[in-house]
Amino acid sequence: VPSWPEQFKAPDGAPNVVVVLLDDVGYGAASVFGGPIQTPALERLAAAGLRYNRFHVNALCSPTRASLLTGRNNHQVGFGTIADSASGYPGYNSVWPKSTVCTAEVLRENGYSTAAFGKWHNTPVWEISPAGPFDRWPTSLGFEYFYGFMAASGSEWEPRLYRNITPVEPPAKPEQGYHLTTDLTDDAIRWLHQHDAVVPDKPFFLYFATGATHAPHHVPQQWVARYKDQFNQGWDRLREETFARQKKLGVIP
Repeated sequence: VPSWPEQFKAPDGAPNVVVVLLDDVGYGAASVFGGPIQTPALERLAAAGLRYNRFHVNALCSPTRASLLTGRNNHQVGFGTIADSASGYPGYNSVWPKSTVCTAEVLRENGYSTAAFGKWHNTPVWEISPAGPFDRWPTSLGFEYFYGFMAASGSEWEPRLYRNITPVEPPAKPEQGYHLTTDLTDDAIRWLHQHDAVVPDKPFFLYFATGATHAPHHVPQQWVARYKDQFNQGWDRLREETFARQKKLGVIP
């Protein structure tokens, strides 16, 4: 009697999961939390769901990601500081331990498709090269697909990109209108369309961590123009306006 190995399948009704991580964006920056930067798509999502306002971090890139992707204190994952400043002390070596599983791996083993886009910053700097080793790259930690950059920061115009573990060149030049955020978004949409065309009933986990709001601040001119003269009132007045909006929304007491 034929007996095929049983394949993992997500439970019926398992939700799709999209995590968008933005570096260095203050709690009062986006309009969805009362800030001055207009985020209408996030407002629509929040109106149909919930706003959470108690995710505590130590305000550094690698540690925040380590906690978010594992559910653990960042020191337990080796990221007491950013990967670039790693040292040999326990909790600070940037070496993601085999004993600490990534959320992507948990979901993948339970029938999800998984993909990561954008900034990673959770691999030891001495392991970032086309020669590997690749044990602590996204594709070895549960993500079936990765398109983005491995470092702390980089040019939005001329980024150093990897597709899975292979270095790739950006598809266009800055003078042709290239910007990394748009490229990451387009690639994520392509991945999602392909996924839905082949396995529409399979849930997915999509991790999207653009580097756009992290230094260096390489902003397309159309976005600079959109906010021209909107902050002329100065920081102190802007803070008061944001505070009042947050109280009205109920995201602060």
